[in-house]
Amino acid sequence: MAVYKEQGGKWRVIYRYTDWTGMRKQTSKRGFTTKREAQAWEREQLQKSNADLDMTFKSFVEIYTADMQSRVRENTWETKEHIIRTKLMPYFGEHKMCEIRTNEVIALQNEMINYRDKNDKAYSPVYLKTLHNQLSAILNHAVNYYGLNSNPAAKVGNMGKAKNKEMQFWTKEEYLKFADAMMDKPISFYAFEMLYWCGIREGELLALTPADFDFEKGTVSITKSYQRLKGRDVITEPKTPKSVRIIKMPKFLCEEMQEYIDSLYGVEPEDRIFTITKHYLHNEMDRGAKDTGVRRIRIHDVRHSHVSLLIDMGFSAIAIADRVGHESIDVTYNYAHLFPSRQSEMADRLDMERGE
Repeated sequence: MAVYKEQGGKWRVIYRYTDWTGMRKQTSKRGFTTKREAQAWEREQLQKSNADLDMTFKSFVEIYTADMQSRVRENTWETKEHIIRTKLMPYFGEHKMCEIRTNEVIALQNEMINYRDKNDKAYSPVYLKTLHNQLSAILNHAVNYYGLNSNPAAKVGNMGKAKNKEMQFWTKEEYLKFADAMMDKPISFYAFEMLYWCGIREGELLALTPADFDFEKGTVSITKSYQRLKGRDVITEPKTPKSVRIIKMPKFLCEEMQEYIDSLYGVEPEDRIFTITKHYLHNEMDRGAKDTGVRRIRIHDVRHSHVSLLIDMGFSAIAIADRVGHESIDVTYNYAHLFPSRQSEMADRLDMERGE
């Protein structure tokens, strides 16, 4: 490395390093007001190249980003990056990684828990938990791969909780009443038909193309998800590997969807058939609830409504999980209160076993 003064009185650093492929490279940074500032930046780059945990949190985040960004879905990284930039960086940015202490993590937690916006609204328990998890993930990465002795966030423990609001769901009668109000806009009606009768996610719905439907077999293939990120249409893999699935549709829904696709002028096999936004669906939910008096639920709760219907029809957690792209244990845990209790039957059977 070299630090020298340029014409005009500013300082410049030239930094040579070896990248992960073993190639020698060079970069530079100019515009430092003092030599001390230039040398501090020089030291920081050297620490980063050696993965020295004496570096700042801000510098380690650059390493964390390089390691992790390509391993997660783009929309997932957007969420992570926003939390890091707006919540963690202002608090820990200039702290050295090896000097972050549990009391500082506790202080951040307390600040986030006690925060209120101009409307006196606090952060949701789910958001608080997500924020802590992201800090812990960065520190864990430093422990697992870069020699940090321990994770102070793990010692402190989490804040918030995993689930925000209690899930809500419509009865079949409520949904049918809502669906009637959607029939004046075909794209809205068919979108909610797919959401309710197939239990798919919003992103899965908005990614659907004609090629995903096999009307001879009566199936729809869920292989992708749609997101709108930074003004771009982004198609990603579904939420989890289990989410890739083939759903058998009821006959009436096959007929409806074939009719809808046939009505789309010039649509190609790989074109999206629901060229609407999540915001549009939320507005339509507002409109339908207002016009019918049906409870206003979240769009994702339409998926819960499908699961509730299947439970009411007597299907097992394993069968339901296969249809909606969950693990069966998740269905059992998340919807346990909806499954009919068989405690009396169990006790009677145990009586019979003991009698033998």
